[in-house]
Amino acid sequence: MSEPRVLRYAAFASSPDGGNPAGVVLDARGLSAETMQRIAAEVGYAETAFLTGTTDAGARAIRYFSPIAEVPFCGHATIATAVALAEHGDALGERGALPTTIRFATPVGDIPITVTRGPDGVRAAFTSRPPVISPLPGEDLDAILGLVGLAADDLDPALPPRIADAGNPHPLLVIAELEVFDRFTFDPIAARTLMDARGWPATITVVHRLGDSAFAARNIFPVGRITEDPATGSAAAALGGYLRDLGAVPVPCQVEVHQGAHVGRPGLLTVDIPASGGIVVSGTAIRIP
Repeated sequence: MSEPRVLRYAAFASSPDGGNPAGVVLDARGLSAETMQRIAAEVGYAETAFLTGTTDAGARAIRYFSPIAEVPFCGHATIATAVALAEHGDALGERGALPTTIRFATPVGDIPITVTRGPDGVRAAFTSRPPVISPLPGEDLDAILGLVGLAADDLDPALPPRIADAGNPHPLLVIAELEVFDRFTFDPIAARTLMDARGWPATITVVHRLGDSAFAARNIFPVGRITEDPATGSAAAALGGYLRDLGAVPVPCQVEVHQGAHVGRPGLLTVDIPASGGIVVSGTAIRIP
């Protein structure tokens, strides 16, 4: 079998040097998990998405691999793959007119995606599975605070730590002061050791509330050359579920998540929070030459 073509997109970005890069393989039928893992490692992005066929119900089967392991769900690679399908089509179907709705069959369930075309380019929106919010055990909170060199007093008392899961479990902390949020650092090796020990497959999400409907986010995700994820769709969905669960925002509402500036790849994620059900995360994706 010949080597598959890998497209490269920057998700949640207005230019190729912003947002979160993702690899996209539009026809991964017949590829083994070992081959997909190797390709993801060679691409070197936080995740590469592989369309592996269609289900009996007509959904596009998709798998996500970081450079070191398969992950259950990846929001930015979902956005990138949906935009790539809109722009290129694939071996399983012709490129369709926009707007359109497609479904991805992911390891965490079917995810509907709406794709539209606007003045800022092709835009995709996915609806997460209904989020589950649970307590963050005290020993896990202490371990994260030790990792980033902060104390419990640095946290926003109105937004307590939780585990928020809208496809991946994300430990989620909210820092009260922007200056503290901007300056925290961590050892990537210690972060990877902690995340592997706790079984956290995605990011540790640290946010700061900028206003009633805007948040800044930093997502700890040490894999390969990456230490912080530039734009994290699954974490944005988890944040939306967290805010709704705490009653921290009126629902329905829309919030913006600004992420990536701390690693030189600024991006914007739009999060629509309904009164119940899944969280809608949307953004653009730009082809990386």
